Amino acid sequence: MRIAGIVQETAEAISLVLDIPAELREAFRYEAGQFCTFRASIDGQQQARCYSMSSAPGVDADLQVTVKRVPGGIVSNWMIDTLAPGATIDVTCPAGVFLLTETDRDVVAFAGGSGITPVFSIVKTALSTTSRRVRLLYANRDTDAVIFAAELAQLAEQFGDRLYVAHHFDVDDGFVDEARARSFFDESRQGEFYICGPAPFMDIVETALLAGGASAESIHIERFSPLEPVEETGSSDDQPTVAVTIEIGGRSGEAEYRAGTTVLQTARQLGLSPPFSCESGSCATCMAKLVSGSVTMHVNNALTDDEVADGWILTCQSVPTSPSVHVRYE
Repeated sequence: MRIAGIVQETAEAISLVLDIPAELREAFRYEAGQFCTFRASIDGQQQARCYSMSSAPGVDADLQVTVKRVPGGIVSNWMIDTLAPGATIDVTCPAGVFLLTETDRDVVAFAGGSGITPVFSIVKTALSTTSRRVRLLYANRDTDAVIFAAELAQLAEQFGDRLYVAHHFDVDDGFVDEARARSFFDESRQGEFYICGPAPFMDIVETALLAGGASAESIHIERFSPLEPVEETGSSDDQPTVAVTIEIGGRSGEAEYRAGTTVLQTARQLGLSPPFSCESGSCATCMAKLVSGSVTMHVNNALTDDEVADGWILTCQSVPTSPSVHVRYE
């Protein structure tokens, strides 16, 4: 995809405007809160990362994602330092389940740092396409780190009493704690809650909401966890042989399982074309039904407990744990 433009949001964050060709506009139709996965070859290594859309469908003309520089961030730093208008980069179609629910309850959002990106898209969509009220607690290191500061102020002015934004600055008030999150929750107990930010921030907010009486079903969290390598023990001769059967799109294949490989990787080895996007257990693009056998999911930030109980798995994170496994993409 060609980069049509770059917006300098802060000293540490940029937004990339993608030039979507006419023939791909339907494929790149997205919902507020979703993301695309970007792939780049950096120092001879293929790297893939998910970045959320900060634009909102039906509100903004262009598809835009926002990237923040992080210490040691291989891809984010490369994108900020290297990409320029006219450059191209590999990108998947939009994916993700961090979406605005179809209800009339208030939207109550908690964002930390660049976690504002999908939340900003959801906020714009809720304000522009519904009559719902929106409350946002946005935590940053200081005022210079606030992404979309001017846009949020403009929205607050445009939508009057429907949007309330509370800025929290760590340099002034310390990190957001359970008491701060709970006090914000107490103002809108009947809302739908959206959380995105650093892992400790999200854990604190989720704990505060649950302790305050929010139902788990009303809490929506966007987590981007990097895929950790699977450690293998012993030699290949010590591993039990596992037969893996995979069905997809009317085709099927069976392979002898290779220790440490995920179901998704096995499907590729069989020459099938399994759906996937983030490969970090966050988007559910690769979900499939476990027909028989058992697996272990290393990361699951996308499926609900009920979906897992019904036999759904994230194939990018699933490793067989039984002598035979049968998986069907539906």
